[in-house]
Amino acid sequence: MKVILAETAGFCYGVERAVRLAEETAVERGGCVMLGSIIHNANVVERLRSLGARQVEDISCVRPEDTVLIRAHGERKDTIEQLNRMGVTCVDATCPNVLRVQQIVAQADSEGRVPVMIGEPHHPEVMGVASWSQRTVVFPGPEELEKWLCEDPSRRELPLTAVAQTTCIREIWERSAEILKKQCTNAKLFDTICYATQKRQSEAARLAGQVDVMVVVGDRKSANTKHLTEICSERCPRVLQIEGPEELSPDFLIGCSVAGLTAGASTPAGIIKEVYTTMSEEIKTTELAEESFEEMLEKSFKTLNTGEKVTGIVTAIGPTEVQVDLGCKQAGYIAAEELSADPNVKPEEVVKVGDEIETYIIRVNDVEGYAMLSKKRLDAVKVWEDIETARENKVTLEGKVTEENKGGIVVNVKGVRVFVPASQSGQPRGADLSEMVGQTVSLRITEVNRARRRVVGSIRAVSYEARQAAQAEVWNNIEVGKHYTGTVKSMTSYGVFVDIGGVDGMVHISELSWSRIKNPAEVCAVGDTLDVYVISFDPEKKKISLGVKDRSTNPWQKFMETYKVGDVASVRIVKLMTFGAFAEVVPGVDGLIHISQIADRRIEKPGDVLSEGQIVDAKITAVDEEKQKISLSIRALLSPAAQEPEAETEVEAEAEEVEE
Repeated sequence: MKVILAETAGFCYGVERAVRLAEETAVERGGCVMLGSIIHNANVVERLRSLGARQVEDISCVRPEDTVLIRAHGERKDTIEQLNRMGVTCVDATCPNVLRVQQIVAQADSEGRVPVMIGEPHHPEVMGVASWSQRTVVFPGPEELEKWLCEDPSRRELPLTAVAQTTCIREIWERSAEILKKQCTNAKLFDTICYATQKRQSEAARLAGQVDVMVVVGDRKSANTKHLTEICSERCPRVLQIEGPEELSPDFLIGCSVAGLTAGASTPAGIIKEVYTTMSEEIKTTELAEESFEEMLEKSFKTLNTGEKVTGIVTAIGPTEVQVDLGCKQAGYIAAEELSADPNVKPEEVVKVGDEIETYIIRVNDVEGYAMLSKKRLDAVKVWEDIETARENKVTLEGKVTEENKGGIVVNVKGVRVFVPASQSGQPRGADLSEMVGQTVSLRITEVNRARRRVVGSIRAVSYEARQAAQAEVWNNIEVGKHYTGTVKSMTSYGVFVDIGGVDGMVHISELSWSRIKNPAEVCAVGDTLDVYVISFDPEKKKISLGVKDRSTNPWQKFMETYKVGDVASVRIVKLMTFGAFAEVVPGVDGLIHISQIADRRIEKPGDVLSEGQIVDAKITAVDEEKQKISLSIRALLSPAAQEPEAETEVEAEAEEVEE
């Protein structure tokens, strides 16, 4: 067994800078005041106290003659202003990345924009950043953000400026940003996640997927440490967050071949080294004391004076036992309960006379000349071997969910109970896992401990790889004009987003139908299946523009084949203007009914006679094939002698201007 230490574990630049400033200030000025914890690590804060850095939690405890350290997480705007009014000397140890976020929020406030921050509402950094604008709204994740937008649709029109807590989990920020892009018309997005944090999280995720157990070191108040733990828990079934080596338990490392170690940005190198050393020593002790499953199995068989694996031929099948010819002087018998792990199965359903069967000898009676055998036990060993092989080779297995228990579900895979933690179930956080009972699922084995007969699996790993493979397939083969059968995932006022196999594309409202529509809901709904084709795509930006309208059908050609000047058509009023009304003759082709041609009397406005959506009969009075313009008249049907509008040229010009 070995321990792998993450390369980026320990102090980041911002934390290292803050601690250095605190040490220098405390020594050079003969003491100073820390307004709150300079960083989230109790060991570091205690060491700074020994150098003369006094910690206070409230500004009321600060004296005018004090030198105050502004912590790495930054401080509220009103607190900074109050310290300045008091004449206090301040040493600003705010992380440069946090300062940038504060400046973005302050700039948004000065421009009259509404700052939106994705982060932990009660974290010092978030509270400090939010204070730089009275308009700031904070959301812990995409679910809360989307709920806020849905509660009042007018919020989607607000000028929003979005930022992230510097230690925010990237997946949470990206999902939130996607919601803002799709639903908001005037949002500016700033990816303010610290690069060091992002690199640390990516490395932790990669390492967690390669090890059997993951240890995360850091103060429990540290946001970035907590996020590292959450990220590791999604990829490794056994994760332990500790503050120091004294919290390590020897049992935690039993059954593991590889252990991973990472640490939050506020964790000193000394503590990381102590934890690494302790883990290495525990591993040596554990490896000496731990017995393999085969050794224990061998011992249990020796107590029965057996353990040999033998092959024989089934010679007879009875209701309570099966007789087997072992090719020697002893006859072999398999009791019905030793045939299969299923207690309800009948012997004739498992074997037939003449079958070659491999078994374990569980007892030998030389005096009476027979041996008691077990097929069930040998099958169990083979299944364990298959399970271990599947883990090593990352093979996907299938099983049936048999129960829900504390923390996850149990899946029966070839008779072996496999525990799947809730975080690896593939279901949203907080979902009712009991609904999965009875379902057949695909999973990946992540941990096997034969000594404890414990197996852990992940459904999420399989579904994630399937999604990645599907997305890669789409991007590798996509081309303009290619058709897909997609599912409508979401809708906006300007179009719909369609899943074409793991990747979403956007169908603009103008590409949904040849007819004029005001809202996509008029022609489709979430969950509908659409036949779409690719209009354009951008692999770098991961954007796809889709269409639904059948380009092989030309609406104007259909009109020309159906109607001619003088024909009467049943048309639908689609738009009322001051000078007349536009009416749909065939889907995708509209004609103009000038106000003078709506009635056989003078009217003030088209709305006095017509309404949008109304079906009326109109006569086709003129067709301009070059400009694809149609003139219609209702009046001509009411008064056959009615004349065309006198100012026809002006009417057409006015109509063209409106259409443009």
